[in-house]
Amino acid sequence: MQGRIVKGIAGFYYVHIVGAGVFECKAKGIFRKEKIKPLVGDAVEIDPISLEEKTGNVVRIFPRKNELIRPAVANVDQVLVIFAADKPKPNLNLLDRFLVMMESQRVETAICFNKADLAGLEELERLRGIYAASGYKLFFVSAKEGVGIGPLRDALAQKTTAVAGPSGVGKSSLINLLQPEAGMETGEISGKIGRGRHTTRHSQLIHLEGQSYIMDTPGFSSLCLTASGGGQKGAGLGIEEESLKLFFPEFLEYGEECRFQGCSHIHEPGCGVRQALDEGKISPVRYGNYAALYEELKNIRKY
Repeated sequence: MQGRIVKGIAGFYYVHIVGAGVFECKAKGIFRKEKIKPLVGDAVEIDPISLEEKTGNVVRIFPRKNELIRPAVANVDQVLVIFAADKPKPNLNLLDRFLVMMESQRVETAICFNKADLAGLEELERLRGIYAASGYKLFFVSAKEGVGIGPLRDALAQKTTAVAGPSGVGKSSLINLLQPEAGMETGEISGKIGRGRHTTRHSQLIHLEGQSYIMDTPGFSSLCLTASGGGQKGAGLGIEEESLKLFFPEFLEYGEECRFQGCSHIHEPGCGVRQALDEGKISPVRYGNYAALYEELKNIRKY
């Protein structure tokens, strides 16, 4: 039987088989021997032990399209990062850290601002302006009012989308709006593991329709950009400060106009990026976050 791992907890893997439900499985010892850990999102083959109790063993992991570092998930087509437009006000430094992390892992990313009904038009336009030049798809929605859901649903069609965001932004409400049976799915798994269905400590794959899946990932409140050899706890991306500029898409075009090769876009004269900043072509908020992250990575290397 073939399916996809929708959750993994304490050595148990919960595999959704279309038309058969969720099976609680253990992984064969060969995976440990080969140092392969099954991940949420993996397409797998299982050998059923009991069809009645829905138990079995994972005997094969099919080749992965990709594998993310954080969250540790596989076969993701895109990431949707969700922040609130208000209550709480969006921490754009945290948002940009997440975007850098996804850029470094070469995963297509879109930004969704929920609770758009709580923010004024001026604030929504400010947020739109900050990310307009970055190339990221932007969605302004209200899960409470059901506004803006259509375009978002279209963007998720026929893709596996990892959804992430800090707590309090209405992520669960949005997922439940996109898939009203999501609570039922999590309840089925929670019944097996004896935990409440609202736990956010583990990633989980939720089926929408056809080949459309949402991968719900744990909330995050802070992210560190660990430099190579830095030894500091964090995302473990191995980013050097010299590489950071590559992960701000709107910088790339103007970076070609810099006077000096290898320009950091921080202090060098004749910098095309800072000229674009002065001309209003790059958001000062985005550039400010870049400069702050650059200094953070530079300081990590000193210690």
